[in-house]
This record gives sequence, structure tokens and C-alpha cells, in this order.
Amino acid sequence: MIRVAGAGMAGLVAAARLRELGRETVVREKGTRIGGSMLLSSCVIWRHRSWDDFRAECPAGDERLQRLVWERLDDALDWLRARGAPVVWEETGNPRTVGKRFDPRGLAAALAGDVELGRDGIPGDGPLILCSGGFAASSDLVTRYVRPAGSLRLRGNPWSEGDGLCHAVDRGAALTQGMGEFYGRNMPDAPWDETQLVSHSQLYARFARIFDEDGVEFYAREDVSWSEANVVQATAQRRDAKAFYLLDEAALDERVRDRAVRQIVATAPPEAHVAPGDLPFDPPPGTVAAVRVIASITHTVGGVRVDGRSRVLREDGTPIEGLWAAGVDAGGVAAGGYASGLAQALVLGLAAAEDAAAS
Repeated sequence: MIRVAGAGMAGLVAAARLRELGRETVVREKGTRIGGSMLLSSCVIWRHRSWDDFRAECPAGDERLQRLVWERLDDALDWLRARGAPVVWEETGNPRTVGKRFDPRGLAAALAGDVELGRDGIPGDGPLILCSGGFAASSDLVTRYVRPAGSLRLRGNPWSEGDGLCHAVDRGAALTQGMGEFYGRNMPDAPWDETQLVSHSQLYARFARIFDEDGVEFYAREDVSWSEANVVQATAQRRDAKAFYLLDEAALDERVRDRAVRQIVATAPPEAHVAPGDLPFDPPPGTVAAVRVIASITHTVGGVRVDGRSRVLREDGTPIEGLWAAGVDAGGVAAGGYASGLAQALVLGLAAAEDAAAS
């Protein structure tokens, strides 16, 4: 019996592959549903079009794992489709990347098997694949590793509380680069719920002037990466993890893919809009709109160190017997930048299942 802890993307993939390989498995999920953060996402699973771009984008990441994701993703996407996962878009819509967009609920259904829901803790004894989704939902662990001044607003799976990380560390696992990094979005500083995580993301920092609450312009537009992950992490380090995006008329007319910036601004609830004259500092001339945002965390980047077979490693590089990790429990792939967490979950979930099945 091979145990899988977590029924997000990585756990569902690992369990489905184990069943294909004829291995008996039990999946335990502490939440009340399957799918993890994948179910709340746009479900675009992608890799960088160029290997050199991947390395340049995530220079501190584990090159062996990056190479595994980059080389294996295309076949892994075909595997998903063969299992009946419904494709919504055949391309990502981003010239830097290749991949596909799936319907998240349809993908979860295509991978679903027997899952024990609402079960805290790591299941039983014996071979174990950790797929608990990192520690974004643990205020204690986020405070320890990511933001000493306090936790961030959660923009992801509420059950990703670091169970896999803590279990692995207790068994002697090493941690990776990027423990202080995360993937997330600057969201409106206003009420929103998990159905609005994609639609309400304020993705136009490259066109805005970005000030903190003390009136300091702390991030230049020309330094904002295409993913905007870097400005989110910078916002997280400001007071209360908040900032103001200030826009003039020209900025409002810019476009982010298929939407004008003014359309994205309009998704922010009224509580997040601030009249330029009501800002706690004097705005730049020409400012016609201001949105107060808060840094919000979807998943962590750092985690447990693994090898190319997803085996959990000690500090000396030796594998811990009978222990694997996949998804963002296996950290360090995107250290220093941004890469697809779902691609990491898919590829490492398959790798973990195949190695565990052969052990």
C-alpha cells in the first residue's frame, strides 16, 4: 500500500498513476473537497518555451528539477488529455510559454479515485508521497519563512498548512532555496472570496505607479516582471503588505491580454478604490485612479529537497527511505523567479508515483 497525503493536483496525479501501474494506494485529504489550489486557478499548465528562458527566469532554482519539468511536461499534458481531462485552450496565450488550459473541475474529475476527505495528519505507516500543497495557509510558517512581520492574505487552498513540510523535516529532510519566496497576486484590499481569485487579480503593475502607505514609490514600473510575481513579493515586505496602484488616463487605456486596464481596475470592489485626493500622500500629477492592494499568497516556492525521482533528501543528499514529495511540497523549482506550480505538480507527481511503484 502506497499512501498519498493530499488530493490537490500533485496528489491526484500521483494516485492516478499508481493505479495505472497496478499499485494499491490510499489518499488522505484534510480538506472537504479534492483539487487543492488547482481547483481555484485558471488551470493553465505551462512551461517556458525556451530552456534558457526557464533558467534565466528562475536562476536560483534546482536545475535538475527544472530540466525534468521542462523535458517531461509535454508528454505529461498528453497523459492528462488521454485520461479525459478537458482542454479549454490549446495554447497559453503567452508567447513566452507553451502549454494548455484545462477545465479545473473536469481535470479533478478525470483524476479522481477514492479519497478520504476531512482527515487530518499523515496517513498510516509505509511508503508515502507528500502532496499537501506547501505551507501558504499556515500563518506560523509563513511568518517564520516569508514575512517576519506577519502573515499574508491567503489566495489559495485553505488546507495547505505545511503538513508535508513538517512531517519531512521531522524525518530529517533538508529544505531548499527560496523558503522566503512565494507565488501570489496583488489583490484588492477589500472583501473577495475564492471564486474571485482569478477575476479580481490586479495585474497591471507594469503600467502603474506603485506607492506604499507611507507615500514611498518602492517599485519602478520598468522593473516589474511579466508575471508580476516580483512586485507582489516586494509589496509583501511593505507595511501591512499593502500598496497603492496609481494610474493616469494613458495607463487605463493600456491592455493586459484581452482586457483594458480600466476593465481590470473595475473588478476591484468599491472599498479598494481611493479618490486621488483622499490618498495619504500627494499623488503624481495626472493621477486619475488609485487602487489599494494587498499582497496575497497562493503557494510557497521553498520546501522539501527532492531528487529527480521525487525522493526526499537529507542534508547530505541521501534519500529518506520510503518518502517522496511532489507539487510545492517539493520546493526550490522556481526559486528566484516564477514558473508554473501546476506543471511542477503534474511532472513531480508522475515521477514520485513511478519511483514509488518500482520500489
